[in-house]
Amino acid sequence: QVLSLPIVVIVHGNQDNNAKATVLWDNAFSEIDRVPFVVAERVPWEKMCDTLNLKFMAEVQTTKGLLKEHYFFLAQKIFNDHSASLEDFQSRSVSWAQFNKEILPGRGFTFWQWFDGVLDLTKRCLKSYWSDRLIIGFISKQYVCKLLSTEPDGTFLLRFSDSEIGGVTIAHVIRGKDGSSQVENIQPFSAKDLSIRSLGDRIRDLGQLRNLYPNTPKDQAFGSHYNSEWVGAD
Repeated sequence: QVLSLPIVVIVHGNQDNNAKATVLWDNAFSEIDRVPFVVAERVPWEKMCDTLNLKFMAEVQTTKGLLKEHYFFLAQKIFNDHSASLEDFQSRSVSWAQFNKEILPGRGFTFWQWFDGVLDLTKRCLKSYWSDRLIIGFISKQYVCKLLSTEPDGTFLLRFSDSEIGGVTIAHVIRGKDGSSQVENIQPFSAKDLSIRSLGDRIRDLGQLRNLYPNTPKDQAFGSHYNSEWVGAD
């Protein structure tokens, strides 16, 4: 006899997400010579980061993986801790419950359900943007406000939605005549939205967007992603 790769049998498509979480956890964290079905309940956060990065790159089929600042945001999300430093998280361990059992605070989904939604959206609609490093993606709304608050009017960046599974949103600066600034987040775009009109063309449409953070003119950053029928057709 020989152990197979992990298999999960489901009876409905709505169980697919949880099945993928089970297979991912088993593949990544089980010992080679383990007793069948025995897998750690807690794993080091650093090991989880490696797993999420490998999964992201394989699923999206990109050579551009997650960065240190992305891991910091993901740690804040999964541990629900916004006071710890990057170094603090490196010594922690994460549980199966935190990964795909406990509902994120104020949301109706788990960490894995949210992350899997990001994977699916990026794979289907955002691969080229991600590979060109045009999407920061994994960044909190609070930190976006901190980054953009001192930037010129029309500066924007792209982040994955916290409130919706599989959504990408655009945060941009509006600066009043008195010099005060306000950061606004545009309603998140889903895969369905982006299949109707691409992200590049949507960014082109929005006149209030001028420079991709920190200071790249939007046409320079996204020009290669515009639909050719729209380029130069104001």
